[in-house]
Amino acid sequence: MALSLNNLKPATGSTHKKKRVGRGPGSGLGKTAGRGHKGQKSRSGYSSKIGFEGGQMPLQRRLPKRGFTNIFKKEWLEISLAKIEENFKAGDEVTPEILHERGLIKKAKHDVVILGNGEVSKGLNISAHRFTKTAKDKIEKAGGTATVIVKEPAPSE
Repeated sequence: MALSLNNLKPATGSTHKKKRVGRGPGSGLGKTAGRGHKGQKSRSGYSSKIGFEGGQMPLQRRLPKRGFTNIFKKEWLEISLAKIEENFKAGDEVTPEILHERGLIKKAKHDVVILGNGEVSKGLNISAHRFTKTAKDKIEKAGGTATVIVKEPAPSE
């Protein structure tokens, strides 16, 4: 039989009849409409509080607190040599600002680290906050320069 609009139907067992509650004793869901007798859950407008366990001490309060968030954590934006290789021409200047403009890194406000993944076949002048040992070796071997950007500490009063 050919498939056409007049004989389309969902797969067997994929659809179910809507549960019609409160429609008399013969339906099996009459009178209390499947909510049982009395209590907060049987009332209209009831919505449970997330994590509430009926007055029992909730799980998230029974378990001990562990660890902390280091507010001085250093964030690095990683970029591989392979990405730099395919997005720049020989002799180009590569800085965190240019990488951000070309969409290779998200924000220029974090420090950039150049990873040694991939190969470099052209001389590029790359400036970053940190280089891995293999990345620096590959850049210099290809005739480029790897300049480390040193941030000056904020002047203290």
